[in-house]
Amino acid sequence: MKINTAEFIISNSEVDKCPKEFLPEYAFIGRSNVGKSSLINMLTNHKKLAKTSGRPGKTQLINHFKINNNWFLVDLPGYGYAKVSKRTKSVFQQFITDYFEKREQLVSAFVLIDIRHEAQDIDIEFMSYLGESEIPFCIIFTKADKISKVKIDSHVAAYKKKMLANNWEEMPMHFVTSATEGTGKDTLLEFIDEVNQDVFKQDSEF
Repeated sequence: MKINTAEFIISNSEVDKCPKEFLPEYAFIGRSNVGKSSLINMLTNHKKLAKTSGRPGKTQLINHFKINNNWFLVDLPGYGYAKVSKRTKSVFQQFITDYFEKREQLVSAFVLIDIRHEAQDIDIEFMSYLGESEIPFCIIFTKADKISKVKIDSHVAAYKKKMLANNWEEMPMHFVTSATEGTGKDTLLEFIDEVNQDVFKQDSEF
């Protein structure tokens, strides 16, 4: 899939105020400072579509971007560490939950994980929440240009081992990416394109 248009539509903190169009949505989420904005900009060929920042916790709203006029890329606040007050964190963690549990247009979530680090409990716990809530998701490992291929394979294997130990039957589909080098871009967009085609075929509402 080639992205020809990518347009910011709306930011809000209430699921009811999300776009009413019944188009497929793909939600991107991960721990703060995982490289989410850089990845979104790389995928959409826009250097400044998503705001990048050296300060963790910058994204604090549900951000909708319409792609090619037929699907939405949704940028969600990070879970875990963020330099905001406990009250503020509690508020946007709640609307993240509301989004996942109420948004009918959601086709799949993409959980972003920094490949430089070994398996983190907070990531496993969040993915367990998605699994228990029966929310489809894939894993996107980011910053692959920062470590060797051997370490990448080792860290992916560690996540697989930890997930299987937590009663997962198999590890979800995953992608290895680098916003700096463009690694994984075509594979990820091809996956979204294939899912979109299936969605449009199966559901006349889309």
